[in-house]
Amino acid sequence: MTNRQLTVLACISVVMATGLGVAAPSAAAARRTVHPGESIQEAVDAARPGDTIIVLPGTYHESVHITKSLTLRGSGPTTVITPPAAPAPAPARAENPCAQTGNGICVIGAAEKTVNRVSIRSLTLTGFRKSGIWASRTDRMTVEQVTAEKNGTWGIAQERSTRGAFRNNIARDNAESGIFVANTIDREGGATDTLGAVVRNNTLTGNRIGVTVRRVRNLSVNENVLTGNCGGIFVVGDEGEPGAGDMTIRGNRIHENNKFCRGNTRLPDIQGVGIVLTGAEETRVRSNSIRGNVGASPLSGGILLFKSFVGATNTDNVIKDNEVRGNKPADLANQGTGTGNKFLGNRCDSSQPAGMC
Repeated sequence: MTNRQLTVLACISVVMATGLGVAAPSAAAARRTVHPGESIQEAVDAARPGDTIIVLPGTYHESVHITKSLTLRGSGPTTVITPPAAPAPAPARAENPCAQTGNGICVIGAAEKTVNRVSIRSLTLTGFRKSGIWASRTDRMTVEQVTAEKNGTWGIAQERSTRGAFRNNIARDNAESGIFVANTIDREGGATDTLGAVVRNNTLTGNRIGVTVRRVRNLSVNENVLTGNCGGIFVVGDEGEPGAGDMTIRGNRIHENNKFCRGNTRLPDIQGVGIVLTGAEETRVRSNSIRGNVGASPLSGGILLFKSFVGATNTDNVIKDNEVRGNKPADLANQGTGTGNKFLGNRCDSSQPAGMC
């Protein structure tokens, strides 16, 4: 065998050993562009897992149902998704469960298989009967730079899900919570471990409640701005096991949430509420600025550990290093019979009972 033949064989051996030059097992993710007048849903249906859908500026009158991993990216606030002027015919609604339920974008997995790594960013959702974004059974869903406004229930909402990230969004003038994270909305049960969900750097204004985290554990609500809502942040638990809590609420600016919202079967009137913990455990409320939240509701005030309506107590929570001033009836309040709650180093003027400032 010649030296040239030996050299060629050696090169072939290197390629085979290292895998260089071998084709990728699957094609690269594709980009699809949706223009005004076209259907976002059709692009979603045609996409393969991992694809990116770019939605150009314009107003899109539809609901979007997502059941696969993909990125849905608008072009900023000028990409607007809103309901059709007239309801779609019944057969069309049946084909799109998201439209049928009155939501804007739905990300829906199944009990046996979550839908993973969906990213929604840089668009506006407005005027839907239910929620701007509704997600169930997801993992690692990301919502960023989204405006969710004037929706009939929640702005951005998620249940039965893990590792969600909600960052740099605006949720305003929604009938219930701007951002809502829950274990489940249709049955009782212990708190879900979110495995580190993040609610961060959002602006929440004009909602009934800015952020509600209900029957969940292991997440952070940090560095958000909440103002002009009826209430700022609600941490809601009950007597279920495991209990709600084991979360961090830190670095938020919660000022003048003095809009009045009439009570319902679940809650009394809400006005002038900064942070409320009810039935929570091992939650750390630290380094927040909470000012000027004033009202006459049983929930009113700066930071309130509230006696749960279902008898669950607040236990082992730490309220530390917050600036809490100008809230009425009190800057700090500890109600109920919970034990192990600590109020440390807060800068405040009034408390119930006295002596916590």
